[in-house]
Parts: sequence; structure tokens; C-alpha cells
Amino acid sequence: MISPTLSHKVHPPKMNLPRAETENALGTKSILGTEVLSAQQIKTILNCAYFFKETSKKGVEFPATLRNKTVILLFFEPSTRTRSSFELAAKRLGANTLVLTKETSSVEKGETLLDTARTIEAMKPDVLVLRHPSGGSPNHLDQIIKVPVVNAGDGFHEHPTQALLDLMTIREFKGRLEGLNVLIVGDIAHSRVARSDIYALKKMGARISVCGPPTLLPPKAENMGVNVFLDLEKAVQDQDVVMVLRIQLERLNVAQIPSQGEYSRFYGMSSRVLGLCKHDVLIMHPGPVNRGVELSPEVADGKHSVILDQVANGVLVRMSVLHLLTGGAPLVPEGITL
Repeated sequence: MISPTLSHKVHPPKMNLPRAETENALGTKSILGTEVLSAQQIKTILNCAYFFKETSKKGVEFPATLRNKTVILLFFEPSTRTRSSFELAAKRLGANTLVLTKETSSVEKGETLLDTARTIEAMKPDVLVLRHPSGGSPNHLDQIIKVPVVNAGDGFHEHPTQALLDLMTIREFKGRLEGLNVLIVGDIAHSRVARSDIYALKKMGARISVCGPPTLLPPKAENMGVNVFLDLEKAVQDQDVVMVLRIQLERLNVAQIPSQGEYSRFYGMSSRVLGLCKHDVLIMHPGPVNRGVELSPEVADGKHSVILDQVANGVLVRMSVLHLLTGGAPLVPEGITL
């Protein structure tokens, strides 16, 4: 594995960082999807995340750029990794956080998402992080409320911070993004992660392939600018990264896959399939993993797996997003070239 090209001479961050001259260093109010992010915006977010990573390695205290700011997490779907990492990210930068779920909000009493958001906006938060089962919900709120909105996953649409942490992890181990071959395996049709990764990776110069049963591939998937495989054993050859998706049983009907066992037989990443891959392939998964279905335990816990690195980088990427959206200056470790 190739180590990331980062300098070990990172200067300790100052507590009072200058604010961007524009609205913020990203030039965008909200993070709604990677489809609408430019390559330069992606680079700015990743550079800042690497800065926080190097700061952590040095044992230096993170800059409290969110001190006296409030981040509200509005989660209408279950989440462990995304919700907890956003909360940790906000707190590590000094913010106050408030977590609201469907069960603990007035949505349970029939209040609309818009009324909930306007109520929250009246409390003067600095950022609203939203996960919602309806695609386009963050975009809708962004047009109505003045508070920056971060999409933490909306329906089948997008999950931009997951894609950003995936890019960070790939570059950390491969040293680059441009020119890499990346394969995404599984339920592409229902995956907001797949969409965000495809948009982001293509902008950074990677070549993308997808593989899965025909029932779990979007119609005319080739129109997304990806190579399409139905045979996993053929698909994995010559790939630098294999990103395995969770089978979203809650979104499927019985006609789409005969059984989990049948799916695993043809599309599960086993030790045998891993043996067909390049010797330095990375195995990724956004979690949670259905062990024995998408990944065998040997592959999930093996030397090629960077699943836990993805989790760790998720906190750093979300720190970067919150820092930049609230006016923090762009931060870059010395020596990094993105």
C-alpha cells in the first residue's frame, strides 16, 4: 500500500483562524451532493480533512472554529456511523450539538419537514445536518431556509460526505485518485452512496465500473459514464479499489434477489474472489456490513480491508465540511498535492 503524500512538518493550528473573504471558502452555502461540487471544491474539503488528520497525529488540539456555534442533526432514518461522526466532528471543533430524530420531533405528531426546519431555524443554529428518506429533501430546505444544509443521505439520491470520506481513504492508501480503476459492487439502483461516489470519483479522474445483478442496476447505467459488469469474477480483475455496497433489504422486494444466499454466491466478496484481484487492491464498504452476504468475514477483516479507516476518516471529512461551511479558512498540510 502507498502512504499518502503528506508532510510531517505541519504547523500547529492557531486558535483564531482567518475567515474566508467570500461567503465561505467553498463558495457554496450548503453541501447537497457531489454532483454539484466542482473538483476544486472537493480538493478544498479533502485538503482540510488531511490537515485535521495531521493535527491529530501530532497530538495538537484542534482549532475551536465552531466555538459558540450550534449544529443541529435532524435524522429521520436510522444511522450509527453518519450521525455519530457528525456529532463528534462538531464537538471536536467546539460546537454545541442537538440531535433530533423522527421519534423525538413533532413529525410524529404530523408536522411537516418544512415546518420542523423553520422551527429549528428560528432557534438560530449555524448548520443543519439532514438525513431523510425522501430524495431531494435537503435541496428543498436549502431553497427555503437561510441556514447551511448538509445532506447526510436522502432517499436513493445522494450521500456526499460518504463519498468524500471514500475519496480521502482511497488517496490515503493509493497516493492518488486520478487514473485509478474503481469497481462498485452490489445494489447500485438503490444506493445513494454509489451515486455520490461515481460523481466525485469521475471528477477526480478515476475510471468507474459497476457490477451487480440486472435487477439491482439502474436502467441504462452506462449513461452514468461507467463500465457495467454482470460477472463479478471478471469485474474485479485489474481493479485498484473494490467498493462493496450493503444489500438494502428494507428497500428490496422478493423479485429483485432470490435470497441472500443466492446473492452471496454470485456477488459476495469471498477469499476466492479476492484471489482474482490485484495484490494491492483496497476493499471498501460504507457499512453496516451484512457479514457472509456482501463480504466474507475473512475479507472484511483482512489486510486489504480499509473499512475502519473509512469510519475514522468520516469524522475528519465532516469536521472539514462544518469548518468550511461556517466560514473557516481553507487548511492545507504542507506538502500535500491534491
